[in-house]
Amino acid sequence: MAYVEGFIVAVPAANKEAYRKHAADAAPLFKEYGVRRMVETWGDDVPDGKVTDFRRAVKAEEGEVVVFSWFEYPDKATRESATKKMMADPRMEAMGQAMPFDASRMVYGGFEVLGDDGDGARMGYVDGTVLAAPVSGKDEYITFMKAMSAVFKEHGASRIVDAWADDLPDGKVTDFKGAVKAEGHEAVVFSWVEWPSKEARDAGWKNVMADPRMGPDQPMPFDGKRMIFGGFAPIVDI
Repeated sequence: MAYVEGFIVAVPAANKEAYRKHAADAAPLFKEYGVRRMVETWGDDVPDGKVTDFRRAVKAEEGEVVVFSWFEYPDKATRESATKKMMADPRMEAMGQAMPFDASRMVYGGFEVLGDDGDGARMGYVDGTVLAAPVSGKDEYITFMKAMSAVFKEHGASRIVDAWADDLPDGKVTDFKGAVKAEGHEAVVFSWVEWPSKEARDAGWKNVMADPRMGPDQPMPFDGKRMIFGGFAPIVDI
């Protein structure tokens, strides 16, 4: 089964190019370790929520932008091997000393892929989502996910990925569980929708919201009030 390492970061807006370059320069190392694909996306349409949101997830400060990113691995074993290599590589240590953001507020963790629908070859925009779902309702979530994936694909999405929490460390400042106020009986889900462009995304969402399969009677197997979501523009895709 494929495996994903997900990240949420707060980056000063003035450091956008420095962040992009830092990530792009590190990409060859990550590929060397076994990362199949590395994506960094810059916050573009990230709403404030009443209970949770992306900015609160990383305690974003004035002048900072949220970055939603991920590594794709062929399996968990490759990810575990890559983590060990990263920790032992002096090149990574050097890069870690020059990060253009506050790493103490970075949210990260490992997820097992539940569904991967599409090829993503035409990605030009991303909708990122993090939510908390009951562990006992995993099968129910998978059924829901497959139904929603079909709707999004029909209205222009090029790829939909959903991944279930597997290795989420507790952070001192921020972490995935805190981002969505996950309770003891809940697992965190990290997911995203890839679109060919922002224009396709905007048009697609209008059609999705008008689709009768998305009506108010559609039950959600999680607490939607604690779901965090937003639109992001890719800045690195390697």
